[in-house]
Amino acid sequence: MSQRVQIGLLFAFPVLLLGALYVLGAAIPVPVLGREYVVRVELPDGSATIGLPEIAGPSDPSRPLVVIDAGHGGPDPGTSSESYREKTIVLGLARALRDRLLEEGGIRVAMTRDDDSFIVLEERAEIARQLGADLFLSIHADSAGDREGVTGASIYTLSETASSEAAARYAERENKADTINGVDLSGQDEDVNAILVELSQRRTSEKSAEFADLIEREGEGVLRFHPQARRSAALAVLRAPDVPGVLFESGFVTNPEEAERLASVEGRERFAEVMARAIRIYLARQSDEA
Repeated sequence: MSQRVQIGLLFAFPVLLLGALYVLGAAIPVPVLGREYVVRVELPDGSATIGLPEIAGPSDPSRPLVVIDAGHGGPDPGTSSESYREKTIVLGLARALRDRLLEEGGIRVAMTRDDDSFIVLEERAEIARQLGADLFLSIHADSAGDREGVTGASIYTLSETASSEAAARYAERENKADTINGVDLSGQDEDVNAILVELSQRRTSEKSAEFADLIEREGEGVLRFHPQARRSAALAVLRAPDVPGVLFESGFVTNPEEAERLASVEGRERFAEVMARAIRIYLARQSDEA
C-alpha cells in the first residue's frame, strides 16, 4: 500500500472507528502508517441510576403526583421552523402547567426536565415509574412537512399491540425483581409474570384513555384540536406498565400562526387551564374509586 493511500485512510478512519466503537464498546487496534495503536472510548454505563427530578408541591407523600415531560431538549430540538423550535415551545407549556397545578394546590408535580437538557427517551417514563407517579403527561408539538394550513392538537395513547409488547418486555426485565400495580412479581414463573404485567398494562391503558377523554372534553372550545384528535401508537415514552399517561401533540410548529399561539403567554395559559382541569377531574375520579 502506497503512503498516499495510507494517508487517505488516516483521514477516513475516524468515522469508521467511532462507529465500530459505538457498536462494540471495546478497544480496537488501529493500524496507521505501518504502526498499530489502540484507542479506547468510555461508553455510558447502561446500569447507571437515572437521576430523578425534585418533586414540588405538598410534602405529604399521600398527595397525588403528576410527572410532566417536556419533549426533546438539548441537542435534540424536535420539530423546527424558521422562528420556533419544538423543545422551547413544549418546555414553556410544561412550566405553565406545573405553575398552575402548584398554584391551585393539593397536587405534587415533577418535571422530567426544567431546562434545555437532553433525556434519553426510555428514561422519561421510567422517571415517572421510579417516582411512583399517579399520572404522566408528555408534551410535544407536531410537523406537517410541506403541507400548509394543518393545525390542531392530538392526544396519543399507547396502541394495543404496543401495550402487549411492552408488557412482555417489562415482565422479562422485572422478573423476580419488582412489583407492578401492587402485584409482587418475585418468585413467579416468567409466563405468569408476562400475564400479570399485561393485565396491569391493560388497566393502565384504560386509565390513560379516560384521561385522554377528559383532555378532549375540557379542551372543547378552548383548545384547537386536529380533526383526528384521538390516536394510538407504539410510543416508547408511554410504555410504563403501571403509570397512566398520554402524549399530547399541542399543535404544529410548521404552522406559523399556531406556533406563535403556542409560544405566547395566552396560549400557554389556555393549555395550562385545560390540562390542569382535566388532571384534577381524573385524579378525583381515581380517589373516589380507591
